[in-house]
Order: sequence, then structure tokens, then C-alpha cells
Amino acid sequence: SHSSTLLRVLRAQSCCPQVPVCLMLKYLLVWHEASVFLYPEIALLPSPRLMIICLLQSMFQVLKGTGRHVPAEADGRPPGPTPRSLQKWTPLTAQVLLIFFSPFLKYIRFGPAPVQERLSCMARNNSIYVVANIGDKKPCDSSDPNCPGDGRYQYNTDVVYDTQGKLVARYHKNNLFAERQFNYPKEPEVVTFETPFGKFGIFTCFDILFYEPAVVLVNKMQVDTVLFPTAWMNLLPFLTAIEFHSAWAMGMRVNVLAANTHNTSIEMTGSGIYAPAGARAYSYNMKTEDGHLLIAELDAHPRLSPASPPAVSWNSYALSVEKFSQNDHEFTGIIFGDPFTFVELTKPGGNLTVCQKDLCCHLGYKMTEKRDDEVYVLGAFDGLHVIEGQYYLQICTLLKCLSTNLSTCGQPVESAQTKFEMFSLSGTFGTSYVFPEVLYSGVQLAPGEFEVLTDGRLINRNTTSKPVLTVTLFGRWYEKDPPQTDWASGSCPNKKKVLIF
Repeated sequence: SHSSTLLRVLRAQSCCPQVPVCLMLKYLLVWHEASVFLYPEIALLPSPRLMIICLLQSMFQVLKGTGRHVPAEADGRPPGPTPRSLQKWTPLTAQVLLIFFSPFLKYIRFGPAPVQERLSCMARNNSIYVVANIGDKKPCDSSDPNCPGDGRYQYNTDVVYDTQGKLVARYHKNNLFAERQFNYPKEPEVVTFETPFGKFGIFTCFDILFYEPAVVLVNKMQVDTVLFPTAWMNLLPFLTAIEFHSAWAMGMRVNVLAANTHNTSIEMTGSGIYAPAGARAYSYNMKTEDGHLLIAELDAHPRLSPASPPAVSWNSYALSVEKFSQNDHEFTGIIFGDPFTFVELTKPGGNLTVCQKDLCCHLGYKMTEKRDDEVYVLGAFDGLHVIEGQYYLQICTLLKCLSTNLSTCGQPVESAQTKFEMFSLSGTFGTSYVFPEVLYSGVQLAPGEFEVLTDGRLINRNTTSKPVLTVTLFGRWYEKDPPQTDWASGSCPNKKKVLIF
């Protein structure tokens, strides 16, 4: 079978090819971002049990380029009278470690037997780890004062099966995003599991923007790799999937395996295999509904790897220098509801500083040419973000404006013509959690073309190979976050701006 052939290839890459799993310093990832079908009516779905079996069995066929998957509604939820009616239809996003997919199907009949049995057998029969995002239902009664009126808790859940088909991890999502059908766990869960190729942690989608469990897994639990199933709607200039997820891997110095839904009608694409030194493989495709297969090798223990970047003191350089010349013509622009302070890059090269509150952003730069039809600005934001979630940000950014009209600065833009011979961006950050982003024209990453120095400067190594959309230091100041807000119980005011769920 094709699966057996693939496993032989995988074992040939390992340190002991005669056994299914062995202790490895590196391991191979095979990943696919699958497109979806949209069903207009839930009644059009085939038998849930048969659908589960057929779709899970088609997993290896994807490697041969066959089939599209996943019946789904455009808003990610099946139609129904109330959110609680979803106990029979819950999302399932399936990925496989070594063979890594997303998503596999969006609706299944609630009940663990068919899905869990199939996932377990898939893992055992192919000597692989299987990670799936599903729904979980837990009964409760009147002895629990928080028990919902229908007598059950419902959780957005990740499960992990090992090479023997054993359930080795289960995680209930802590940071919900407009997910009225799901409940928060009573306490944030920090879930890890050991493998022959390192220690793994897992969280889901909106979790990546918060301290618990994402940062706890890395800093306290010392995981080597994070598994990250997501349904992420891209938002330029800072929060496209490939841009932010790869930056988080670099900032936290950990591997991140991110599997996104592929549905261009709702701006969902962008998955990747990310290492602390940069993206090893990624895909971003808004032009077609075709899936894409990625293969990459990762260090099992990235902190021990010679390629792992050193620790960074994010404000060291910025605090040690005097402010560069400040433009008298600062202006305000809005990015995703946040008022940035901007200053225009009016010359082909130079040094600029822009400040907001306690954050001063320093930029040294040189363009290959200063074009009359493009405008770039240096921006700073230091404050609480309050649109569709509340979390404290400190951001320094060099970005291209949508047009030469300064009122368009901060609006989404996907193409540019200007390359930079050099840039050096730094800031007086009050947080040690800063994520470096470099995004090129066409919404493409720049792996290997930039680095962060130990004193906190984000610099390019050579003239940029493509025109620049944005160069950003995205800081999260977790200590200044307000108490958790129940976004699950509210509605989204503007669906065009919904990011993730």
C-alpha cells in the first residue's frame, strides 16, 4: 500500500530503520493542508459514521494527490436552532505527526466510538502519532453550580494517539473565540506527552495569543515542539497565519507544527512546519482551493541544536542609544482598532525614532530605491487591544501603506515593489515576549534572510530578495492583560474581522 511505502521512506530517514519508532535527534514531518467542500444543507451530509470511515481512510490517498475533503458551513458551524444543539455535530481537525493533515472533516456524529477507534487504529497500524481536534462532552448535574442547563459541558478538544494506538494526551481549549457551543475548562490545562523525538505540548488556535497554556508549556514544561491545530482567518499586516505562527516559534525558541483550515472564501489558509531559526516549510495559497503537501526535517530538541538562536534581551540596544531624529509630522493610523503612531520614511535611507507611551521604536534603513508610488512608515503601539479579545500589545513596525495617501497606512496590503538593502528595527520593550516578523510581497515569508541579534535588533542579512510588506517586532505584555473575557458567549460584531476560533 502507499502507506507502507511511505513508512518505509520515513524509517529509512531515522536512526534505526528496522523498527517503527526509535530515539531520534531529528525527525521527518509530512504535512498537508486540505481544501474543503461547503454543503448548503446539513441534510446533504452522508451518513456520519460512513463519512468518518471514508474520510479517515482517505488520509493516505491525499499523499497521492487525490480527493478533497471536509463538508463544512462557511462560518465553521452547522445550522441549528441553538449552539447547544451541536452535541451531535462537532468539529474534527485531524493531523498526524510524521503524516500531518488539516482539516479532515468538520462534522461528525457525537460519540467517541467510531472516531476514536478509527484514529487509534490509524496510529497503531501505521506506527505514527495521530493528533485530532474534536468535540468532547462531559455530563454534570445540579451538584455543580456551574453546570449548564442541558446537563453537560462541551469542550473544544485535542486528542493524541501514540504509535501503539493508545490515548496519551487530551487537551480542552482554554481561550475560546466566539465559540458559544463550547465551555471553558474549570482550570487552564497544560498538556504534554513524551515521544522518542522529544517532548510535545498542544494547544488550539486563539490559545497562541495568551500566556496560559502556550507560554507555560514552553517556559515551565520545557516542551520541544508544539502541536497547533487552528482555523485562522488571516489579517494583514501582523496576523496572517504563516507570519505570526512562525514568529511565535522564533520568539519562544521552539518547534511549532501549525495546521490551518484551507478555505479561501473565509480567508483561511497558511500552515507550516516552523523551527526557532525560521520556517522549514510552509504554504499560503489564496488563489485556489487545492491542498499542498509539505515535507521537512526538524531537530527533536531544538534548544540543544547548534542552529538554535541564542536568547535575546529585547530592549538592550534600544535602551542604550539616544533617540534617532524624530519627524515633526507624526500622525495616527488605525490597525485592527489600535491607534498607532506613525512617521513616514521620506528618504531612501536614514535613522528614525517614533514613540508611544513607554515604547520607542528605532529604525535604521536603506532602500534599493525610493519610489514615488509607494510609502513606508515606522509605527509604534503600546496599549490594550480591545477588538474581539483583550490583550496588551507593544508593537514596533516598518510597513508599506496601501497607497501614497497617509490615511491608508495600516490597511491590509499584499503587494509591494520596494526592496531594502538594510533594515535594523528595535524597541524599548517592557516585555520579554517579542515575536519577530518579516513579510514579503505576495504574503511570503523570508526564512534565512533575517535574524535577531542578542541585543534585540531585528536585521536583514543581505538585500531583501523580494519587496517588503512589513518588518515587525510584535510584543505581548501578558502581565497587563485584563481578566479573561468570555468571548464564547458573545457575538462577533464584524465577521470580516473575525480572526480565529
